[in-house]
Amino acid sequence: MKSAAVIKKSTIQESKTDRIFLTIVYLLLFVAFLLVAYPLIYILSASISDPAVVNSGEMWLFPKEVTFEGYRTILQNEAIWRGYLNTIIYTVVGTLINLLVTIPAGYVLSREEFPLKSFFTKMMIITMFVSGGLIPSYILVNDLGLSNTMWALILPGAASVYNIVITRTFFQSTIPEELTEAALMDGASDFKIFSSIVLPLSKPILAVMALFYGVGHWNQYFQALIYIDDRKKYPLQMVLREILVLQDLSSNPSTMMSEETAMYLNEQQNLSAIIKYGVMIVATLPIIIVYPFLQKYFVKGVMIGSIKG
Repeated sequence: MKSAAVIKKSTIQESKTDRIFLTIVYLLLFVAFLLVAYPLIYILSASISDPAVVNSGEMWLFPKEVTFEGYRTILQNEAIWRGYLNTIIYTVVGTLINLLVTIPAGYVLSREEFPLKSFFTKMMIITMFVSGGLIPSYILVNDLGLSNTMWALILPGAASVYNIVITRTFFQSTIPEELTEAALMDGASDFKIFSSIVLPLSKPILAVMALFYGVGHWNQYFQALIYIDDRKKYPLQMVLREILVLQDLSSNPSTMMSEETAMYLNEQQNLSAIIKYGVMIVATLPIIIVYPFLQKYFVKGVMIGSIKG
């Protein structure tokens, strides 16, 4: 009994080298936390602080001269709420289409009995390194009549080869061949196996893909910048971009302007500055709320792709 206690004690004790290593790791984690947390705290504080205080550099962490004028303006701004609604629609519809394409494709490519899986996998992987470019993509979208519609932001990116590979790897490592073979022997069709057996066992990869695609749709603005001309169809990120451009233009008034015009532009600059930070909070809040609930699936999906891709 005494020897067992000694062995147990020795396994628990940490050497001096281990303690130094753990201390360095904790310090690095603390520094990483500060690097990530500071911008978030700063933006939140700036969104409820006086713009003049923020621009002068007096506010560097916590809010000063608290004002909610920016959020009041955001709540009254029809363009922001319209962009918010458009982004929600684009994200929900786009993610559903992405899942409808990615999950079946990954499952088919994971099955050994599919004779052309190697050929299709190689053809898809080639597209990850070789693409037609921006101009051919624009001509294609325009010729298909998708320009200035929500489908221009959804259909061209309906499938991601990288995500299909991750999904295929998940099915290969999680769904055993014996399970599908037993179902086939019992008379189940391929569709029945996929819908009744495979999908219920694939909740982790469904959550991972929904998070991957959802974040991509929520943050996209470049496609809208190229394909969307109607301001009523702008996503939230395009509205935020307009606010940033307005602030940049108003921050450089011409010296030939009248004093009243310069004062007006200065007021607009201060208002756009405080709105800018407020819209940043409003735009990122849904992702910040959802991510903690899907974090474990997110990490699992990354590990699947990195270990077995």
